[in-house]
Amino acid sequence: MTDTTTQRLRKGTRAWHEALEATGFATAMLAGTLPLDRYVGQLAAYRVVLRALETELAHTACPCVGSVWSPDLCKLPLVERDLRHFAGLGATPEPCPAAERFAAEIRRTAALEPRELLGYLYVLEGSTLGALFLLGYVTRAYRLTDGNGVSYYGSGDRARWAAFAERLDRALGEGGVQDRVLAAAERAYRHVALISAELSAGLNSEAAEPV
Repeated sequence: MTDTTTQRLRKGTRAWHEALEATGFATAMLAGTLPLDRYVGQLAAYRVVLRALETELAHTACPCVGSVWSPDLCKLPLVERDLRHFAGLGATPEPCPAAERFAAEIRRTAALEPRELLGYLYVLEGSTLGALFLLGYVTRAYRLTDGNGVSYYGSGDRARWAAFAERLDRALGEGGVQDRVLAAAERAYRHVALISAELSAGLNSEAAEPV
């Protein structure tokens, strides 16, 4: 039996997913010792990436992309809401060069082969399911209440994911196109790993910051 596109993507990127779970950033988050500025830094990095990706997805004329992309997949407003909350607490993130490089690649991809944007979207939409698992760790570590600061981490939705996966499977039936989208998903994971590496620097000597 032939794997669907999403099954191929899940199997093909499993090693990347497991590697991200072992980063200093991820292990510190699970331990409740991730400094607040690193959490806010991740949100700021994702703002850069999501702004580029969602802009290109919304404006491309590629019918394949248009059949998969839906406005309900937008995450940029959620990240911006979280960042406004932390800005009110005086948390100002540092620039993330790795996020800027990812955004630049997204724009290049949109110009050259827009179907590959779906590989990036697969990774970032899937990450919200993992973020939903981490939601409790984040709210406890930074004493967040009433949903403040966790709009993005609380945005995972399995029904939305299932609908997205179904559209992706329908749109990418051709093996050659699936190969290109899988390669793009692997590039996306590499960029996310580089962002995580920047955010992991020096964590062994740091402790979580109270809010």
